Amino acid sequence: MRHERIMRAVIREERLRATAGLREPPALTSWRGRSGRRYVVGIHPANEAEVADLSDAVLIAVQRGEDGRAEMLDVLAPEARSSRRQRLRWLSAMRSRGATELHVHRLAESEAERRAVAADLAVGSP
Repeated sequence: MRHERIMRAVIREERLRATAGLREPPALTSWRGRSGRRYVVGIHPANEAEVADLSDAVLIAVQRGEDGRAEMLDVLAPEARSSRRQRLRWLSAMRSRGATELHVHRLAESEAERRAVAADLAVGSP
């Protein structure tokens, strides 16, 4: 349990400076992984089913608190051969756990790169 709290502190959302001061909530933010690498992501509502069509991105389920703080619930790097139904099941499970947003990282070009990003952001990993 203590290890997981430490990992949650290491793996964190970092708002982009370029979006500071905007009146509207920004459509972009970033996450800092365990390795120190930074991943820029697009922010989508958790009820946006079109995100399930993405098999070439890293999906991050996020619960945004009233204080504006983001808590990562889970991270998924769907394989190209995974079905839309499987991704919809994951999205449904994340909404059931309280996800309010889906953060989508599209800059990892290969399946191996997406798995590496997901592993870097996964709280439960060593």
